[in-house]
Amino acid sequence: MISKLLIANRGEIALRIIRACRELGVRTVAVYSDADAQAPHVRAADEAVNIGPAPSSESYLKGDHIIEVAKRVGAEAIHPGYGFLSEREWFSRAVRDAGLIFVGPPPEAIAALGSKTAARQLAIAAGVPVVPGTTEGLQDAAEALEIAQRFGYPVLLKAAAGGGGKGMRVVREPGEMAGALDAARREAKNAFGDDTVYVEKYIVGPRHVEIQVLADQHGTVLSLGERECSVQRRHQKMIEEAPSVAVSPELRKRMGATAVAAARAAGYVNAGTCEFLLDREGNYYFLEMNTRLQVEHPVTELVTGIDIVQWQIRVASGERLPFPADLTPRGWSIECRITSEDPANGFLPSTGRIEYLHVPTGPGVRWDGGVESGSVVGLHYDPMLAKLIVWANTRDQAIARMHRALEELTIVGIESSREFHLRMMEDEDFRRGDIEIQWLERKLPQLVGQRAPEDIMRVAAAAGALLASRDRGTRGASTGAVATTPVTNAWQQAARREGLRST
Repeated sequence: MISKLLIANRGEIALRIIRACRELGVRTVAVYSDADAQAPHVRAADEAVNIGPAPSSESYLKGDHIIEVAKRVGAEAIHPGYGFLSEREWFSRAVRDAGLIFVGPPPEAIAALGSKTAARQLAIAAGVPVVPGTTEGLQDAAEALEIAQRFGYPVLLKAAAGGGGKGMRVVREPGEMAGALDAARREAKNAFGDDTVYVEKYIVGPRHVEIQVLADQHGTVLSLGERECSVQRRHQKMIEEAPSVAVSPELRKRMGATAVAAARAAGYVNAGTCEFLLDREGNYYFLEMNTRLQVEHPVTELVTGIDIVQWQIRVASGERLPFPADLTPRGWSIECRITSEDPANGFLPSTGRIEYLHVPTGPGVRWDGGVESGSVVGLHYDPMLAKLIVWANTRDQAIARMHRALEELTIVGIESSREFHLRMMEDEDFRRGDIEIQWLERKLPQLVGQRAPEDIMRVAAAAGALLASRDRGTRGASTGAVATTPVTNAWQQAARREGLRST
């Protein structure tokens, strides 16, 4: 077993890895930027090292420096989490070349699957069904128009090195092609340093269903079942669940076997995810393989009972996977991504200090968070604050439990996506499972808006309690004068925050 591990990440995923290591008896080293000096993951680790200024390009993306830190503190392994350096083939290779263990796939597998065009070529060679499209980058708009004419409109332009919706454009008619291609290339270049764009047929109204795979160094490759990830805004996942209402046991078996075949073809080791489009007729098409731990891994953990992060570390240490090949999901799990965004204002980022945070608890509730009361939320990093995950015996029970947990969640000081998720849990289409990847874009105007009065009262009460607590502290430090800030000021502050007028 690895005895000391450096975590090349921050926030909730750094805390998640620290907790997994603590149960395994593995010592942890956190790295942090100047902006994260007081972050929870820094205090939770056994050791912590500052790696630079707030911008990620000067801290969390400086792979060579992170490797130097790992060697200096005596860490045997590096876990990249997700994002940042997690899918960089050069970083995986550099870690290995430095004599350290990369807790993730080998660089050869990342190289084979990191480019979407290369992954398509590999999938086709392995007999994996793919969306009709090209396997090479486009030369120019004329070539794109010729291919689109062959496939039929609409088509989708996609960055070969892309992810998260970056470098992606839907083209519905020939006149849109040149502008869309230029925009996709610019965005791809800015996001990934690679402006290669390819084209594929745009499947109308599919679901986004992915298969979690886990592979050891001894040739065992397992499917841990599917996740439903169709609730998306601008290609960004908002809610995930496991299993999927659209996947039967027979379809689960076939999709799992397909994912395992793709992983084997790439020589894959450790945790990874095969993403598919699933149409209404039950046909599925390989999109890409994410060569890292996914944000939404907790829902799979809760329905399988497998700690994926611990098994990433165990596999990297050389252990064999002991699980059967025919895993069946138990119960239902849902995850909501709690972000520092204002849904009522176009999901604009919200920054500031979290003055008060109350985390929901109770049966079947899990909070994977990277913030606390007093945390400062800036613009340097991803807006995700935490993940709220629930488990129950049935999907209906899981929805009810998530609704209850969201009602308990209180965040004062910044805007968050909490109210959006509450409305999602109340939406009849979502409750029926009648969703696909374009559904949220159509539904969004109905799911955002002003908070309900009872929500404002709850926030005001929390703010009032916070100010009252501060007043008591002030009185204790003074000569005993009565506090001059009445609780009504908390109501006024909360009301102004919500754009309303108090009375």
